[in-house]
Amino acid sequence: MRRLVAGTGWKMNNGIAASRRYAEELKARIAPLDTSAIDIYVLPPFTSLAAAAQAFAGSPVAVGGQNMHWEDSGSWTGEISAPMLLEAGCRYVELAHSERLQHFGETYAQVRRKVDKAMSAGLVPVVCLGESAPEKAEGRADAVLAGQLLASIDGQPDERIPEIILAYEPRWAIGAAEAASPSYVEERHRALRAVLREHRGESVAERTRIIYGGSVTPENGGAILALGDVDGLFVGRAAWEPGGFARIVELVAGAAKRKAAARKP
Repeated sequence: MRRLVAGTGWKMNNGIAASRRYAEELKARIAPLDTSAIDIYVLPPFTSLAAAAQAFAGSPVAVGGQNMHWEDSGSWTGEISAPMLLEAGCRYVELAHSERLQHFGETYAQVRRKVDKAMSAGLVPVVCLGESAPEKAEGRADAVLAGQLLASIDGQPDERIPEIILAYEPRWAIGAAEAASPSYVEERHRALRAVLREHRGESVAERTRIIYGGSVTPENGGAILALGDVDGLFVGRAAWEPGGFARIVELVAGAAKRKAAARKP
């Protein structure tokens, strides 16, 4: 069974002091929960990484970076490398968020290089995939997602693909009033898993986690988690306060129990 995931990206929010407060409150709120069957991560800003990693130490919550460069060091002003993330206490790194593509001109060719570096360094890449509103309107969502997915994992051996977390985040739903409908999410996740099955085989397709992000809230998260091909939630605004993320963690932990029970003979 694929371990479910509860993740949140803080974007450009929560400095060092705020990150410490967030960690203390979140730890207290999720302490009564059984989180042993799920993976939990938060992605603070770079300046808060070390403080957050220290504050979450010994808890079920891991820390990750919101981006990284594909080189270990060099003349890359304003960038941060995989070794730097590891030194700050990171376990995860988010790659290809739509805001990086839209505002900073990143491409999936660059994302592939970042995936390669993250994998070789021992970080877990959370690779974002998503179609734009025009691509959706034109009926090209699955073709766009397939191209993004295959470009991101190109060159990785089959046995390592399940170490990557794929985050389906329709670009038109990020920051919107509501998430994609459960039926739409189900179709896209099923299509992504079919691409993995076709190009990397049944075992890779069944072991690779595909999580959903894009205007997720505690109110709509349960219906999305109930879908068979959804392996967790990647939350933005609804988790910027620890109480909101605690509710998401509770939803994911509950879904993990139900899905495990459903698989028992």
